Amino acid sequence: MAAIIGKKVGMTQVFTEDGTVVPVTVIEAGPCSVTAIRNPDRDGYSAVQLAFDEVKERKLTKAELGHLKKAGAPPMRTLVEFRDAAITGAGAAEAEQGDADGSNSEDAGATGPKLGDTVTVSQFEPGQRIKVSGVSIGKGFQGTIRRHNFHRGPVSHGSHNVRAPGSIGARADPARVFTGMRRPGQMGRGRVTQRGLEVVEVDEENNLLLVKGSVPGSRDTIVEVRDE
Repeated sequence: MAAIIGKKVGMTQVFTEDGTVVPVTVIEAGPCSVTAIRNPDRDGYSAVQLAFDEVKERKLTKAELGHLKKAGAPPMRTLVEFRDAAITGAGAAEAEQGDADGSNSEDAGATGPKLGDTVTVSQFEPGQRIKVSGVSIGKGFQGTIRRHNFHRGPVSHGSHNVRAPGSIGARADPARVFTGMRRPGQMGRGRVTQRGLEVVEVDEENNLLLVKGSVPGSRDTIVEVRDE
């Protein structure tokens, strides 16, 4: 599973060869550094940890800086683990070439990314199906009509429950409101995964992915990109 961390830049549109307009979301994806490799024998699961969004050292704790320096990575704000990810990094590609030439005798047969590798958008290609995860735009406290698509009540004959949710409780038994009922509350600002997206264009020079359709979050939102 190819994976990378990115930042949502915004939306635009591109034209195909036949003149069709395609709405796309521009994602600044990578470059990401491989900062940890999780092993099933040692950690109980298989995963690759990537770092993204370079910042100044003063914005990180000593523990975070020590973890990144151990992997030879610059100070980065965001760390994400991708389970069962077949990520191709620059160092991994060189290792595979060395294995083919027989020059890397110590790492012969080793596959996958190595600690300190750099992951870029080159692992994706146009037409590839992906899924993007991020934090959706927060809409604040909303009522049931907007949050759950409830219908409004009658507006004539002295009605006072035009936008009220209606009866939600019982009488003496059980004398309480059950949890999980669709009620007013906080809307948005939750983790959302948009599936079935398509890569329209890959700009390796500028580290950009153009994805058909919209992805969760507002501008500058950190997103996780995986293939389906």
